[in-house]
Amino acid sequence: MTTHAPQAGQAVTLPTTLDEAVAALAAMPTAVPVAGGTDLMAAVNSGQLRPAALVGLGRISEIRGWQYQDGHALLGAGLTLARMGRPDFAALIPALAAAARAAGPPHIRNAGTLGGNIASAAPTGDALPVLAALEATLIVAGPGGARREVPVSHLLAGVEMLGAGELIGFVRVPLLHAPQVFLKATGRTGPGRALASVALVLDPARRGVRCAVGAIAPMPLRPLEAEQWVAQLIDWDNDRALVPEALSAFGEYVAAACIPDPAPEADGTVPSLPPAVLHLRRTVAALARRALGRALS
Repeated sequence: MTTHAPQAGQAVTLPTTLDEAVAALAAMPTAVPVAGGTDLMAAVNSGQLRPAALVGLGRISEIRGWQYQDGHALLGAGLTLARMGRPDFAALIPALAAAARAAGPPHIRNAGTLGGNIASAAPTGDALPVLAALEATLIVAGPGGARREVPVSHLLAGVEMLGAGELIGFVRVPLLHAPQVFLKATGRTGPGRALASVALVLDPARRGVRCAVGAIAPMPLRPLEAEQWVAQLIDWDNDRALVPEALSAFGEYVAAACIPDPAPEADGTVPSLPPAVLHLRRTVAALARRALGRALS
């Protein structure tokens, strides 16, 4: 994923276990971990980043698959987007598979990883709103074999940061066995960077709806009041029916929560949103409406 050879004197370490990678990072505080390199190498090639050392994660087999654990899927941080887009994974976590398939052209999906998507925390990262809606938890590996759990939303919000020598090892995702949807709007036809995205999952066991909106803010946004409002309208005991007017109202509720009206002026008048922002709010409303409609159909 790069046209540049390593700089002279640049150390490149290729560990084969997660603990070896953590030890290498602890021993070289200036080292940068690299998995798929889709974001890192873009920064290197543009001259924005010149890491003194690299710790390659591509040989760590333990983080390239997944397993089942107490009603959850334990996903390795080294899972590629291409692997997550395959039918067997889609049967497990449909919304995450849909986000992986929409992440970009084949060469990006073949290289990019789940952990890299989270660690780079780019606002347009397609997996991020899905993980937020699923309320996923990260298992972070630290020096000396230490492991700690961090809600993905805390890391993305900067509430908890990765410490020196720490790596995202796994992502724990609840298996809801219910409809999940991921939709995004781009500025062009086909895969591309999201202008806005919506992940929506149903949780019948708790009679809940969870929604997250991506790409419009530095981190995915959860419209909690809109989730609670629409969950009370769904007929959970029968066919999960919802009238079309409620679908439209939900979309508007989500959009207004994520892109609120400007604050009133001193004289009490409320200024209009700029046309571009108004268009974005309409896009979010349409995505949220369609996502819920598909989940309930």
